[in-house]
Amino acid sequence: MKFLKAAVLFLLLAVIVFSCVSRVPITNRKQVLVHDEVLLIDQAGLHYDEFLSTANVLTQTDSRAQQVTRVGNKIKDAAVVYLTKKNQLDRIEGFKWQFNTVMDSMINAWCMPGGLVVVYTGILGLTADDDELAVIMGHEVAHAIARHGNERITTQYGKNIGAILAGSRGQVFQTIYGVGSTLGVLAYSRKHESEADKIGLVFTKIAGYDPYKAITFWEKMAANGGSVPEILSTHPSDETRIADIKAFLKEIDKHIE
Repeated sequence: MKFLKAAVLFLLLAVIVFSCVSRVPITNRKQVLVHDEVLLIDQAGLHYDEFLSTANVLTQTDSRAQQVTRVGNKIKDAAVVYLTKKNQLDRIEGFKWQFNTVMDSMINAWCMPGGLVVVYTGILGLTADDDELAVIMGHEVAHAIARHGNERITTQYGKNIGAILAGSRGQVFQTIYGVGSTLGVLAYSRKHESEADKIGLVFTKIAGYDPYKAITFWEKMAANGGSVPEILSTHPSDETRIADIKAFLKEIDKHIE
């Protein structure tokens, strides 16, 4: 009898897990997501608005904000084109795209579920043109479309979504999505960072920007002292990241055709 109950429980668990398995666009990696993405998007919207209410957000009369909005929308449109072609529009279901620029010297950018993007003016000092900014925007949008936040919550916090969205939820969102962190030490894993690089580069090229500018941007990040030894970080070192980007760029066209 105990064996039968255990077998039934195992089968039910297998069905639940199987139903939560999806494929990440472009990399085709399998991922297990147990949380409702639409719910996460709704919660992200609350925290995004809360953050903006206390931040020094630039208006669209500022040329820097105009640039972020312009490039961000082109990346978003490119992502929609790609996902439409691949019948994966469910990946952006419920998205509420926003691109805001915050006056802050911090070298940072982040994107919450639903395409809610913030770019700090500090990082704009390292971008020579729209192409390099597109690399950043593509990378951040890729995190949202790949649902890396959902995946990380699944891994780190398990199924207790109620506890996550109660009391300490603001802190959780800050930890998961890198609010207040420098770009080089966000809360994603090496796997997620590398995956966002690849997905973002595809969106960057579809949008008409030069994906090879990712190399010059990360070289500047390295020169700026934004990296730490790979063994001490959950993220690729600048050297590893640049090498991986160079390797991916050799085959990027096959992901666009």
